[in-house]
Amino acid sequence: MSTAMTRQEQQEFLAALHVGIVSIADPGCGPLTIPIWYAYEPGGELRFVTAHNSRKGQLLRPGCRVSVCVQDEQPPYKYVSVEGSVVAVEKSEMERDVRPLAHRYLGRERGDRFIMMTGGADTREENRLVRIRPERWFSVDYAKALDF
Repeated sequence: MSTAMTRQEQQEFLAALHVGIVSIADPGCGPLTIPIWYAYEPGGELRFVTAHNSRKGQLLRPGCRVSVCVQDEQPPYKYVSVEGSVVAVEKSEMERDVRPLAHRYLGRERGDRFIMMTGGADTREENRLVRIRPERWFSVDYAKALDF
């Protein structure tokens, strides 16, 4: 029995709340592989925010290829991995990009506290919004093959 997800299942799983792992080519080294908070709506772009002066921020440029993997660590295990091109790297905005991600991952109150604890809007001026167009999809849902 196949463990592959349908495209709809893949997109719904990617849109659900998971910590993503992004892998970016790093010349002369292995790929930089790092966790991210991200946003995705089925059929759209995957978006995340990073500091422009971080290693991740320095490597990400429009046109570069990246992979993002999200998983469910509880049985029955499943994951979705997408590969795609960076469509844009642009200045992020607190209310459009940063706060919604903090609320998505921590809830409204904790998200707002997280933003204040990490310096508020002042330290976010140099953050960048990264937009990725998923082009190749890989997935497994072991519930389709195991008795769960």
